[in-house]
Amino acid sequence: MLVKTFGSAVFGIDATTITMEVDVTTGIKFMLVGLPDSAVKESQQRIESALRLNGYKWPKQKIIINMAPADIRKEGSAYDLPLAAAVLAASGQIDASLLSKYVLMGELSLDGTLQPLKGVLPIAINARKEGFEGFILPRANAREAAVVDTLKVYGAENIVEVIDFLNGKPALEETVIDTRAEFYAQVTNNPLDFSDVKGQENVKRALEIAAAGSHNIILVGPPGSGKTMLAKRIPTILPPFSLKEALETTKIHSVAGKIDKETSLMTRRPFRSPHHTISDVALVGGGNYPQPGEITIGYI
Repeated sequence: MLVKTFGSAVFGIDATTITMEVDVTTGIKFMLVGLPDSAVKESQQRIESALRLNGYKWPKQKIIINMAPADIRKEGSAYDLPLAAAVLAASGQIDASLLSKYVLMGELSLDGTLQPLKGVLPIAINARKEGFEGFILPRANAREAAVVDTLKVYGAENIVEVIDFLNGKPALEETVIDTRAEFYAQVTNNPLDFSDVKGQENVKRALEIAAAGSHNIILVGPPGSGKTMLAKRIPTILPPFSLKEALETTKIHSVAGKIDKETSLMTRRPFRSPHHTISDVALVGGGNYPQPGEITIGYI
């Protein structure tokens, strides 16, 4: 039986839909094709353990999995959940009728628990663009994805909740975020403030000029003289984010894995303090698996 599930791959700060095609038929081989990296190839062991420990089984048949489009390299462990759902549906263990409506992403622990992901916001934006009804993902990332309106977002703790939901049971609760209300409620909420600094009048004047004119500034002084303290407070004298700027910054931080489970939207201009020994790649981004660097993450 051939079944398709849908996930997503993130390139830069944009996402591309990936189709998982699974065919379970007579035989004994397991084949995973479509340019997967080592983490994707290892998914069989994680999925098999997660299914067995939760009362399901890995089919003792020939399993062929294709991840399309096959010319795009698939990276990371976030494809565990859509692959597991496709295998279960193709082997007749769960209902396959809802799979075409949802994007599924999530790394599985051996006991079936879902681990948090990177790049959730670009995936959610692409899912809405592609016309999917909803997005099923780890609960720790649900608030971040729920920023995208008109897309139903369901956060799950483990694979059993996802299976029950796909079988038509009300196992998952939709996560709903009023993006505009949350943004305007938090946009001026900052634990730091430029007015906290007492004295340092010459330095504060220099920072005000730099902030007003978008100039660079270098602070020189011995440890403990207040360089970082002052620099951390520069965002508080800059204009607040617009909603568009907040979404753009949130996408970058999402891809970099810098958003915690309590945050749905970046409402404050970021501050980064990389060490002076940082590598070129870590500073400007890139690498074999391109990621944003500190310059991009700190962009305001």
